Amino acid sequence: MSQTNPGFSTLAVHAGAEPDPTTGARATPIYQTTAYVFQDADHAAALFGLKQFGNIYTRIMNPTQAVLEERVAALEGGTAALAVASGHAAQLLVFHTLLNPGDNFIAAKKLYGGSINQFGHAFKSFGWEVRWADTADPESFSALVDERTRGIFIESLANPGGTFVDIAAIAAIARRHRLPLIVDNTMASPYLVRPLEHGADIVVHSATKFLGGHGNSMGGIIVDGGTFDWSEPGRYPALSEPRTEYGGVILQEAFGNIAFAIAARVLGLRDLGPSIAPMNAFLLQTGIETLPLRMQRHCDNALKVARWLKDHPKVAWVSYAGLPDDPNHALQQRYSPKGAGAVFTFGVKGGYAAGKALVEGLELFSHLANIGDTRSLVIHPASTTHAQLTPEQQVAAGAGPDVVRLSIGIEDPEDIIADLEQALEKA
Repeated sequence: MSQTNPGFSTLAVHAGAEPDPTTGARATPIYQTTAYVFQDADHAAALFGLKQFGNIYTRIMNPTQAVLEERVAALEGGTAALAVASGHAAQLLVFHTLLNPGDNFIAAKKLYGGSINQFGHAFKSFGWEVRWADTADPESFSALVDERTRGIFIESLANPGGTFVDIAAIAAIARRHRLPLIVDNTMASPYLVRPLEHGADIVVHSATKFLGGHGNSMGGIIVDGGTFDWSEPGRYPALSEPRTEYGGVILQEAFGNIAFAIAARVLGLRDLGPSIAPMNAFLLQTGIETLPLRMQRHCDNALKVARWLKDHPKVAWVSYAGLPDDPNHALQQRYSPKGAGAVFTFGVKGGYAAGKALVEGLELFSHLANIGDTRSLVIHPASTTHAQLTPEQQVAAGAGPDVVRLSIGIEDPEDIIADLEQALEKA
């Protein structure tokens, strides 16, 4: 495009894509292939030796995937991106690139329950330790840093509670300790929050959620901010030391501000293999074209629903940062003035049993373990997504026994409220 600084909505439609040079097809083709023909032996050798960019094998890269990567990198303001099979796969590849056995990282206590399980259980098999800190007290992150700490992980908008995090404050602590800040931006999307602008170094997404937006495809994204210096000896050897499998190339020196994205691809994705299907990459990039429209509708609807719930006699509390009296409202106004997102929690009077009864009584809402769909979704985290946690961990994560999580869709808000009203009456 000739525009030097296209707007967000323009990037959501056009970034990374162009008409197919062979057929003229305007929509990005689905390149449903496993491998790609080399021009000659020298071309093949250059690709395998990281001396030339190009397609080798769809486990590592695919032209449909490449459009998705360029689009999300542009929307987040990053230098490069890597699309993978799921949000969990994105997190795995980030930490596979950063950590060696015996290393640790610090994560926020308020996270998606699946991330808490992945960090606290599955990662132990790699010899990686997670340490939990409180985003309400940024200095709690600093107190946990030692000589084997290699990163800090937070969510920009915490799941399930819908609480905003002071990214800049935690980024300052990360910089003080020479650590990269990794931010899961799934719940906010780059339409509401761009963590790289507030000091983050790496952004991850479960693209399954708001980026894709239609509940029909799985995917994850890693965005390299291009801001972190990986060259300090001994701390990040995957990037700062010669890679024998690639003829001794040092990725930080060879690739500069896209080195992390390259390392995650050619070291992590190549060997661990959580590649994204071309069809899913196509569906996700198509969903992104309407991201600005959907996210604004999500936010507008969620605010109306939260206001209505707050005044309902059977509702004990509502946690939604868009409400002016919410403790998190100031952070929402600072980081996300366009809206407070689609996901929030509330408590039904009667606790655990009443929360489950409400979920079972809803009709328009779909009861399932997902967020970020065009449809309104509901779940009772304590009995589902956070059931594997201890009661204390559930409360710390914002998923106590009375908590009901809503992901507000783009339906008519009057219909969403009517469904909640009839379910509350029954509950």
